[in-house]
Amino acid sequence: MRVLQFITPSGFYGAERWVLALANNLPSADMVCDLAVTEEGPAQDLSVARLYPHSAGLVHYVSMKGRFDFGAVTKLVEIIKSRNIDIIHTHGYKSDILGLLAARKAGIKIVSTPHGFSNNVGWKLRLFIRLGLFALKFFDKVAPLSEQLVFDLKRYGIKDKQLHFIENGVDLTELAPYRKTIPAKDFSAGSGLHLGYIGQLIPRKGLADLLQAFNLLWQRFPDSKLTLIGEGSQRSELEALAKTLPAASAISFLGFRGDRIVLLKDFDAFALTSSLEGIPRCLMEAMAVGVPVVAYDIPGVDQLITHESTGLLAPLGDWQQLANHLIRLAAEPELANKISLAARQLVDQRFSAARMAAEYQQLFLELLQSPKAAATLEHD
Repeated sequence: MRVLQFITPSGFYGAERWVLALANNLPSADMVCDLAVTEEGPAQDLSVARLYPHSAGLVHYVSMKGRFDFGAVTKLVEIIKSRNIDIIHTHGYKSDILGLLAARKAGIKIVSTPHGFSNNVGWKLRLFIRLGLFALKFFDKVAPLSEQLVFDLKRYGIKDKQLHFIENGVDLTELAPYRKTIPAKDFSAGSGLHLGYIGQLIPRKGLADLLQAFNLLWQRFPDSKLTLIGEGSQRSELEALAKTLPAASAISFLGFRGDRIVLLKDFDAFALTSSLEGIPRCLMEAMAVGVPVVAYDIPGVDQLITHESTGLLAPLGDWQQLANHLIRLAAEPELANKISLAARQLVDQRFSAARMAAEYQQLFLELLQSPKAAATLEHD
């Protein structure tokens, strides 16, 4: 069985790391899993292609003239034909549109995994996202990562027979060298926290709230510090806001870091203030490593965090309550240790990439064994 993963990288964040996690956990003896990425300019981060495992398959680069180049369809078809690809698997609105055209031209099956939908974006991007959602109506299967995404896709007109829910998973083999011993490092009550965030610096991540919440934590525990890892359109705005806060000297913006997991394991707590997520990979990674998590209570996040069991939740937009939770973690190390242990157990049992990859392999097999696909393969 030959599958082509196709993504138009916007950095090295959740969707890109998800593609690597899937490739690392698919059974290489039963499947060839190539990767195709678009090349859209010198500033583009193509880490997903550089880190893609050679054991999974080949990496193909599809050059794009501008942000949206339909000439990429012809290049994709050439890859599909030369590599005898059976299924193309797309990630994101742009790859969904281009991938669908290539799949129909080449006469193969197509699957999409939506990783979430952006809000608070300009009208051009909103238009392309809508076009991507319309394209999904013509896919053989759409495999959302969370129950909320299933609900959202139904609202956009995706039919039940197309939907195949496969819950998100995290690559435990990648994280194994960095998993903390629980109880965590011995920090005394009231010693402050090293709070961290890893992800895009964009509006839907709500990072202005995180800065405000950290400022309250710092005022109570002045030895606390906040580290934000990642890039995005809002970085300069957030840096400007941070400089206006009393806690400014304790806030660091590190940009994109290839050693994010090394840095993650040194956090005392991880915070997520997003307004929209699937099942966030950054939270799963923190939980798997053994870092206690605090987040806004939104769909997707609530699949991972049960309040006071596997983490602490605050209502969306209530950064004061978020700050209160952070203060509790600083004041009650035993609470941090308790939720860290429960969170790790949850990820190990339910959210492993190995389980996720096995379910995708079964989905691909079912598509190829359908009567129409079987007839095509026999004819070939």
